Amino acid sequence: MNRRENTLAAVRGQEPDYIPSGFWLHFPKECFHGDAAVEAHLKFFEESETDIMKIMNENVIPCSVPINKPEDWANIPEFDKNSKFIQDQLEITKKIIDKVHDNGIVLLTVHGIVASAWHARGGTDGYETGSSFLTEHLRANPKAVAQAYDRISDALVTLTEEALKIGVDGIYYAALGGESYLYTDEEFEEFVKPYDLKILNAAAKRPAFNILHVCKDRLNLNRYKDYPTDVVNWGVYEQNPSLEEGRELFGDAAILGGLDDRAGVLVDGTEEEIRAEVHSVIKRMGRHKFLLGADCTLPTDIDTERIRTAVRAAKD
Repeated sequence: MNRRENTLAAVRGQEPDYIPSGFWLHFPKECFHGDAAVEAHLKFFEESETDIMKIMNENVIPCSVPINKPEDWANIPEFDKNSKFIQDQLEITKKIIDKVHDNGIVLLTVHGIVASAWHARGGTDGYETGSSFLTEHLRANPKAVAQAYDRISDALVTLTEEALKIGVDGIYYAALGGESYLYTDEEFEEFVKPYDLKILNAAAKRPAFNILHVCKDRLNLNRYKDYPTDVVNWGVYEQNPSLEEGRELFGDAAILGGLDDRAGVLVDGTEEEIRAEVHSVIKRMGRHKFLLGADCTLPTDIDTERIRTAVRAAKD
């Protein structure tokens, strides 16, 4: 089997020739857009030998109106397929698809409703300390915030649908809001989950599979247990449930992960330590519906040889 066939087999619960891998990182800022982004993706895919081409998405929902007061969320505009950030991302995506063809699985990163709301209010860095801004405004003016979430999620549905039309195999849905200290369970159920599901349902006609990535620490993964997805990935090393606990929770979904993204052997270890850790993870998780990966995006400056070592160790 080639990379594409092998990865599909693993996700579908068939016997793969080897454990497929999925690793990714944010490229330097000069490679965020246009042909520079295309070339950075292709170079990484070739050098890392990973099986999944995850197209990074730096063309986020624009901050087109100031959000200072809760009622300002009502001013978030509507977007359509001709919006610049959507067209710019589709252009990058199409060029990558044309080059990769059937050499692997091509997924587009779609930032979830919470992440995109954070982008819409001008947030790029500092989410960990500033995300309470989102819940404070929601509690003060839920009607205005819900209207904004509806418009933002419509834009993400459009991006998803247009990306599927040009040939992506599915989406990598980057979900935020599952942190137990941010939204309450009731707020998540009413103001986050419906918009997450709207976007994920738009991706249901994927040719291959979708990945649900649940980001950040101290997650209540139970909030996501009935989300429609084929593969699940989350930060095990951020005070979150283990891979084994997640496998039990998510039932039939494949699990992606096993390695820390910011510390540990992949970042700091020797080649021998990386290989040993990969073998240990695979021994624990087995070959059924498991893909090797990291908790989240790797450091931008990580040596690609480290990633290649892990990818190759999964083929032993």
